[in-house]
Amino acid sequence: MEINLIGFNTAIGRKKPENIINQTAACPFCDRDNLSGIIDTDGDLILLKNKYNVIEGADQFVLIEGKVCHSDMPDYSAEHMHRLIRFGVRHWQKMQDSGKYETVIFFKNFGPMSGGTLRHPHMQIVGFHSLTEHLTFDPMEFQGLTIHEENGVDFNISTCPRIGFSEFNIVPKTAEPLDTVADDIQIAVDYLMNHFNKRCNSYNIFFYQEHGILRAKVMPRFATSPLFIGYNIRFRPSNLEDLRDDVRRIYFDGKPS
Repeated sequence: MEINLIGFNTAIGRKKPENIINQTAACPFCDRDNLSGIIDTDGDLILLKNKYNVIEGADQFVLIEGKVCHSDMPDYSAEHMHRLIRFGVRHWQKMQDSGKYETVIFFKNFGPMSGGTLRHPHMQIVGFHSLTEHLTFDPMEFQGLTIHEENGVDFNISTCPRIGFSEFNIVPKTAEPLDTVADDIQIAVDYLMNHFNKRCNSYNIFFYQEHGILRAKVMPRFATSPLFIGYNIRFRPSNLEDLRDDVRRIYFDGKPS
């Protein structure tokens, strides 16, 4: 079986700060005057080199989404959400175009089940010197029941989920409508955190590119099914149409489809 197998430096990993579980720990992203390795800023957005480069053979970067620690995407204005996605995608693309990396990934962890360690909202960009990109996703994972389509962007709920259950896909037809992509990501996150399941307190966002076109997946995170971990068995929920209709009712009733 062809896989991507990458080293993880556990000695560095033990030094990483954590304040999702240990909520009394200080937040390094709030201490903006002492941040180091800053690469670029746009208002209160900051891109910086990750101090804890735990992934071997890769360069890790952090995108701090704003000044407010206990906030997240559902709280952002449309202008801030658009600026965030444009800023992140621009630097993701810049790293891909640099020629330094075989593959560059762009993602977000949020919440105790997401794999993240800091509560302050942030995203990550990682450039791998050796990583097989075609193994990172399957285009089938972006097929789904359309919730809404606007400006050539298909916002759907996956019928071939990457892990299982309710994954939202944002699939534009061209590279242009980034603001619509940002709007749909914000809606997916808001739905998962406020309307989906009272036990859902974590999610991931993953960005991909195929033929130069961005696509995104917003995934709720729970304890991962042992059948997926042990046997790569994915689950498609029986209530996909109900979920699609619920998102339409809350966010799109009265808007053109």
